[in-house]
Amino acid sequence: MDISAYQDKVMENAQELLGIDSPSGFTQAAAAFLDGFAARLGYETTQTNKGNVIVHIPGRESGKKVALCSHVDTLGLMVRSITADGQLKITRVGGPILPTLDGEYCAIYTRDGRRYTGTVLSLSPAVHVYDDASTRARDEDNMAVRIDEVVKSKEDVEALGIRPGDYVCFDPKTVVTPSGFLKSRFIDDKGSAACLLTLMQVLHEQNLKPRYDTRLIFSVHEEVGHGGATVPRDLDELLIVDMGCVGLDLTCTEYQVSICAKDSGGPYDYGMVTRLVNLAQQGSVDYAVDIYPHYSSDATVAWRAGADVRAALIGPGVHASHGMERTHWEGLKNTMALCLLYLEAE
Repeated sequence: MDISAYQDKVMENAQELLGIDSPSGFTQAAAAFLDGFAARLGYETTQTNKGNVIVHIPGRESGKKVALCSHVDTLGLMVRSITADGQLKITRVGGPILPTLDGEYCAIYTRDGRRYTGTVLSLSPAVHVYDDASTRARDEDNMAVRIDEVVKSKEDVEALGIRPGDYVCFDPKTVVTPSGFLKSRFIDDKGSAACLLTLMQVLHEQNLKPRYDTRLIFSVHEEVGHGGATVPRDLDELLIVDMGCVGLDLTCTEYQVSICAKDSGGPYDYGMVTRLVNLAQQGSVDYAVDIYPHYSSDATVAWRAGADVRAALIGPGVHASHGMERTHWEGLKNTMALCLLYLEAE
């Protein structure tokens, strides 16, 4: 089916998801949003003990159980310590490219529910003061958060309720351009999660059902390496919908859906990958097949945790992953189109 009419919806879904702070381990608000979204469309949801959200979509047949999986946890920071002059030293959650965070606005969440704003900065932040303002390393030892409160000491910060272990969430800076680009931090993987949310809307509004009983899994610990460890053990197939890589000798662009044949964890299921390539060709979906050398997905984690499930990986091409990312409507559209073909929805 033609899903071009859903361009505004997928962008709206992406913007709403991207507006929810949800670094790994701090995903309760994102999970509540997903629960409410699915409920409004009449789909049942469950949550695993660790917090993965699973949407249950009945199929026309029950001979096989399949799942599509995206992750809604993102990169982030955590307070490591408080300096004597009232700044916050940081530690990474996941793998953000720290030099790209220099100057980014952020929010600090305390364990008693308070929220403060601040800015991530180099410890040599002023060219008029520091000789090494341009050359100092941008890493955990040389960056800190300047809090937007009147604080002059460690004790002043502690009086705000801020402690080591509090989350620091940086601004995704989401923009949708008139030319069809979605640019933001955390398109990995909220861009693909928005595709799955929009697929729910397509199925509901077009009165479509997938061929087999289907689960949409939204994992919440992918960026720290164990999101897929608890996928249901009764699945026959698992289609990971994560970002496609752009750059080096890869062929994928921001306008295509990428089909991954192999990543750092090894090759994906040969039969599934072949079927996805054939579906894309038969359905006139713009795609590329690539190898991701610096990448691992929830499927690899599921396999290493003992899941006996066939798995494949697709996703929209995303430029500048773990930095200021960008994709295009065409890439999102081709990803949703391939998902619908895989589900044999009618």
